[in-house]
Amino acid sequence: MQPDPTPAPAPVVPTYWDYLQIDTLLGLQGGLAGDESGLSADELLFIIVHQSYELWFKQVLRELKEATALLGGARLDEEKVPDVVHQLRRAAQVLRLAVEQFHVMETLTPQDFLSFRDKLVPASGFQSFQVRELELRLGLTAAQRERYGETDALAHIKGLADRSPAGARAWAHIAAAQADAAAGLTLRQVVEDWLARTPIEGSTPGQPEDSAVVDHFIEGYLGALDAWHGEQLRRLLSAQLTSAAELEARFSAASAAAARFLRAEDAPDDERDHRKRARAGLLFIESHRDLPLLAWPRTLIDTVVELEEQLVLFRHRHARMVERVIGRRVGTGGSSGVEYLDRTTHARVFADLWGVRTLLMPKDRVPALSNEAFYAFSAPPPRG
Repeated sequence: MQPDPTPAPAPVVPTYWDYLQIDTLLGLQGGLAGDESGLSADELLFIIVHQSYELWFKQVLRELKEATALLGGARLDEEKVPDVVHQLRRAAQVLRLAVEQFHVMETLTPQDFLSFRDKLVPASGFQSFQVRELELRLGLTAAQRERYGETDALAHIKGLADRSPAGARAWAHIAAAQADAAAGLTLRQVVEDWLARTPIEGSTPGQPEDSAVVDHFIEGYLGALDAWHGEQLRRLLSAQLTSAAELEARFSAASAAAARFLRAEDAPDDERDHRKRARAGLLFIESHRDLPLLAWPRTLIDTVVELEEQLVLFRHRHARMVERVIGRRVGTGGSSGVEYLDRTTHARVFADLWGVRTLLMPKDRVPALSNEAFYAFSAPPPRG
């Protein structure tokens, strides 16, 4: 048998530009005409910055989906908590970087932008389907989502979906996120479910006396909080800086709000017990965060708060950049512009994680644990 004279193909040697598809990437800044030679440096900057944002949103969404999948299982092993923290912390850092990128956008002067702004009409950043998907996957509710004039944000995108293949792909992302949200697979919901499994005084859900243990913890904490409020009230009254009636009303309202929060009186009847246990777990972790086995849980809580903080800062910084560059004119898509952007900064997806901080007391005021040894490294508790 004669040997095959055909030489073996040379092995493919990857290059930096091949791996990153640099040729394709650098050919995507041509705008509507597809030819960047006709663009000013200002318009090229606008396109590059916004494309960069969309790439960062893609990374945030990947981290968020994977963290949610880990946290959303029936059980989260303790050794997996650092993995969730790692992914959410990275997402927060990406958003921190996105905030900083507005400095680059602000090198665009108002008249520089106006020279090409009309090309965008009626396109708008409101149509960023990745931002809408991010909101859904975090757990923003329909009631919290700002409307685009008279139109719901998701309905607006759906109305554009059949105009192009890109629109159809955009809607597919939204539809998948909606399906996950309907199944309870948002970061907000899985965090709440995880908190509801927190061992409180060594008790976990499903144990015969768990409900009584949770109620005892809540009522004991509220009693200590009332006592601390009373001492603060007396000190302020002695200083005579504010009227007694006004001060008493404020502290009374604070105590009543704390009780409503911990007893989950604001939750629907069919969700109240679950929400109450989740809030009790949250307060327990925050109040006893120095215990060894609560170190990673409280780090996870802090990281979720940091993630939303960066999102709020991004929205606020976006609004200020727009106001600086174009003032308060009507948006390119017909929205109210800066007024709309400012409204988006008000919502809090993780309202409980922010709200519990109003209830925290100094360590020496927190009722003592009866089962502190349960949270030592030598006796790891199950986290359902």
